[in-house]
Amino acid sequence: MTVLQPAPEVVRTARTRHYVMCPPTHFEVVSVLNPWMDPAVPVDRDLAMGQWSGLVAAYQGLGHRVELLPPVAGLPDMVFAANGATVVGGRALGARFTHPERRPEAAEHRRLLAELGVEVHEPVHTNEGEGDFAVVGDLVLAGTGFRTDRAAHAEAQELFGLPVVSLQLVDPRFYHLDTCLAVLDDTTVAWFPGAFSTGSQQVLRTLFPDAVEASEADALAFGLNAVSDGRHVVLPATATGLAADLRAAGFEPVPVELDELVKAGGSVKCCTQELRGLR
Repeated sequence: MTVLQPAPEVVRTARTRHYVMCPPTHFEVVSVLNPWMDPAVPVDRDLAMGQWSGLVAAYQGLGHRVELLPPVAGLPDMVFAANGATVVGGRALGARFTHPERRPEAAEHRRLLAELGVEVHEPVHTNEGEGDFAVVGDLVLAGTGFRTDRAAHAEAQELFGLPVVSLQLVDPRFYHLDTCLAVLDDTTVAWFPGAFSTGSQQVLRTLFPDAVEASEADALAFGLNAVSDGRHVVLPATATGLAADLRAAGFEPVPVELDELVKAGGSVKCCTQELRGLR
């Protein structure tokens, strides 16, 4: 008689990361840059600062390093540091923001990255950094449709020397790739299929057949705007279904409260730019 053995548990391995973050000192919602923003809804800046500080503490508690980008008055969205650049192998593709309100942020990112020893390349085409570029091992997933120009995908490929896969976003609620797809480790992602075109859904299912698929409810809770070190996944506390699915896949969810920043259309990943290949 054949005795079936239980499938071996997946062992996930954490890797120490290096991040850039910017405190929400001047955070407010004064314009409508995405469907989540409503200037008529008041913002509690003290609460936003407390929640952001809790995110920093979570990273540091996991052993990760955090560099601080100094906030600038008049730039209320600087807290969303992921949008300022994409860093791979110690080189950065700077951002060129779609909306005029955010364009001055790019120079602040270039200044800090240069101080940290990162070789920064000025972009030719519009791109919003890690909002639309996701590095998965030796592959770059690149979103387009609302913010980043498709031509910027080729620009990133030439700079980083890594294959770049273009993905079409179709739902304005998920205006950046990092609102509907999270990198979990070098071979695994979590995503919400409804945010993508039919062809892009097929591409992602081909590339990542074992991906974690989030529900629409968890995606709308910004659960996919998450940050993983390969084992621990820091994500909004409200994305409970996704947290359970991640745990079942061998990851360790680390829930945080960040709902005040969601009023501007961002959460964990939006606040976090990763410095890859920098000592």
